Amino acid sequence: MTTDSDTMDQQAFQPPGLFGSYSGNNGGLNFSGTSSLGSISPYMNVDPSYLNLGEPQFIVPSGQARTRGRFEFFFSHIGGSVMAGACYGGLNGLRISLSETKDLKGKVKFSQVLTLVTKQGASSANVVGVVALMYSLFGLGISWGRGTEDELNTIAAGTLTGLLYKSSAGIPKMLRGGAAGLGLSTAYCLYQSRDRLKASIGIN
Repeated sequence: MTTDSDTMDQQAFQPPGLFGSYSGNNGGLNFSGTSSLGSISPYMNVDPSYLNLGEPQFIVPSGQARTRGRFEFFFSHIGGSVMAGACYGGLNGLRISLSETKDLKGKVKFSQVLTLVTKQGASSANVVGVVALMYSLFGLGISWGRGTEDELNTIAAGTLTGLLYKSSAGIPKMLRGGAAGLGLSTAYCLYQSRDRLKASIGIN
């Protein structure tokens, strides 16, 4: 025969779990039994609202920048540029070959088309790869020399790349190459910083 005191003792008793006898009504931790993200986990006794369920976060070593620098993107940028140049050259070679071999047929036409596509693809990949290599080297050297990474490094690297690439064609063409590099790098920086520029001038 049970008494009221026995019933109260049984209700107050909480069987120990895997991580101790913690319950959701523990006044010291002040955890509620329910939350906006769901109930307390029956396995870990942890309120999900205390967990970080947002964007992934990473442990960054002391003194290291939170964003990847130019050196981390060095080889990927060059490789991607070479592949992009090869694709562009291949498509351009296919366009040229189809117009130049319209009177040919069979294996002869196929051979001519394949030759032009391969030649144009390799040529464009070489040109774009050299430009990407010079730009990456200039950008890496300027960022290391200045000790910072900002839009000025990008603009300076683009301008120097244009100047160097056209340096063997004479002063006028070298200046035009530098102007082209300056314009492209400036446009790229403006595009990358568009949100910050809109916020600075009050445009939503």
